[in-house]
This record gives sequence, C-alpha cells and structure tokens, in this order.
Amino acid sequence: MNVSVKLSSWVTASLIAALLGLSSCNIGDDNLLAPNYGDRLAFESARQYPEGITYSPVLNRFLVSSLTQGKVGSVDKNGSYADLFTDAQLISAVGIKEFNGKVYVVNGDQGVSGKSTAQSKLKTAGLFVYNLATNQVERRTDLAALLPNNQHYANDVTLDPQGVAYVTDSFSPVVYRVGADGQSSILARDTLFAAPSGQIGLNGIVYHPGNYLIVAKASTGKLYKINLASNNAITEITGLPALTGADGITLIGNDLYVVNNRSRVTQIQSNDNWGTASVIKTDEAGYEQPTTNVEYNNQIYTLNARIGEVSAAVMSGNPASLTASSYSIQRFK
Repeated sequence: MNVSVKLSSWVTASLIAALLGLSSCNIGDDNLLAPNYGDRLAFESARQYPEGITYSPVLNRFLVSSLTQGKVGSVDKNGSYADLFTDAQLISAVGIKEFNGKVYVVNGDQGVSGKSTAQSKLKTAGLFVYNLATNQVERRTDLAALLPNNQHYANDVTLDPQGVAYVTDSFSPVVYRVGADGQSSILARDTLFAAPSGQIGLNGIVYHPGNYLIVAKASTGKLYKINLASNNAITEITGLPALTGADGITLIGNDLYVVNNRSRVTQIQSNDNWGTASVIKTDEAGYEQPTTNVEYNNQIYTLNARIGEVSAAVMSGNPASLTASSYSIQRFK
C-alpha cells in the first residue's frame, strides 16, 4: 500500500541509536539518561497550532500535533522542531498518544485546516495509527461512520494496557472504543456528555489502572468516570469546583492534572476510587492558552498552544488569521 507518510531521516538514526544504547546502559540508569527539558521549552513552527502532546521514549522527544496542517512533529530538548509525518487524509491532528512504538492520532475538523472541506467540517472523527519502526500508517479508523447523521469533532485518545483505544467526540455525546485489531464501536453514549450547539463537550480522557476511564467535559467543567468493569456505567466525580473549559488530563498515581480555563493546570486527588475528588493545587503562572499535558520523567508538561486564537478563527470562519509560529511546553510547579 502506498501512503503519503513522510518520516524524517533522523528518526531511523534515533531508532538505531536507541537499540544500540540498550546494550550499553543499565535499566536503572533511565532517569540519568533522560533529557532535561527545564521549566519551559519554547519552539518555533510556522502555523503549527498544536493541540495534542505526547512523549516518545523511542525518539526521546515530545510529539505535537497540528490543527491547521494535519501533521505530527517532534520537539527535542533544545526546542528544535521537525516534522515527523504528514498524511493527506489527516485533516486536523488533535489528540495524540504513543503506545508500544506506535503513534495514535485523532483526526477531526473544525474548518481551520488547509485540508478542510465542506464535506469534512464538523463531520470528521477518526483514529489513525502510525508505526515508528516501519515509517508507515498502519490503519485509519473512521469513527464518524458509527453515527453518520451527527456532527463530529473527535478530540482526545487514551489507551489501556492491551492496546485498546478510547476516543472522545466533542460534538457527539459519545466515547468510542477501538480495539487493538482496529474494530470500532460506541463504548458510551449519554446526554450527560452533550453540550450546547457550538460548544465543546467531551474533551480530555485518561485510562485508570482500576479499569475505568475519566473524561472531562469542557462546557461544564465536570469530570465523569466510566466503569469498564460495570457495563460502562457513567457517574459524575463530585466534590470539585467547576473546572471550566476542562481540556487535557493526565494521571500520575492518584493525582490527576486538568488543564482548564485556558490559563492553568489543576492537580486533584481522590480517596474513594474517583467517586469524589478534591483540589490539591493550581498552577497558573505563565500559561498561554494551553490545551493538554503529558507525563515525562514523573513530571507534568503542558502545551501552550494558542488555542484561543483557533477558537476565534472557528467563530469568525477565518482560518487565514492563524499565522503564529511560537509555542512552548511548560512544567507544572
């Protein structure tokens, strides 16, 4: 199969170096060899407008998506950006995760991409999987086909240890399930997840090792638990203030870090298996229209993505206004 996925030459070199390095270092030395990204890592990429971020242990780089160009790029410890792969069928690259040497990329379309069309705008929900070892796209799953009459904007993705992916849809009140074999279905569908027209509903999602999902709803700032072991039962996580504009979420142990208000990251904890939760700390210093975050070396790094500019372009129908090149990745303090 001939696919238009381009992988920069340094990727192959990085993979070889990583394999060779396995024989020359001890497993216990991982933290010593891990790159130091400091408190704030600035990077430049013309009209990138990244929405998602993950960390690649294969490449020792952050990976960031692009809403405007439908591609994925990498950022090294010096803030050097490079395109990783492009794909003509990837319209807006939204949430991304790396799992077992594969990069899972959510495909959506709010009409701000250079690849947007009248047919794809607000009608796109997909999950694309790219293999770093073969430099190829492994599969593309069309999730919008499960609800062909709905509006769609697939947003974020998480994976369980078996490689099953779960994807949120901001304009349809559903969470999708994509098996390790690529078979897709609707995991959960509920009016609790619905948002008023034009507002973002479901957003961030994370898998908890207790065999449940936690999802964030942007329009209300509420968090919900989906119990995979109990017929996908949905319950609201109570005890929290409204985390308005709740976006990306990352779990480290019993701490959940929620990007919200496009200006801060809130650390919350639960003592009852996420039936209820409470705020531990909020970091508001220096965030600039952030979207989501990722764990690296037991630290939380958040993407300053200029998402407010994207929202303004969506509202005005003027994607040509999106001209910025400067972004950053910021450590939670």
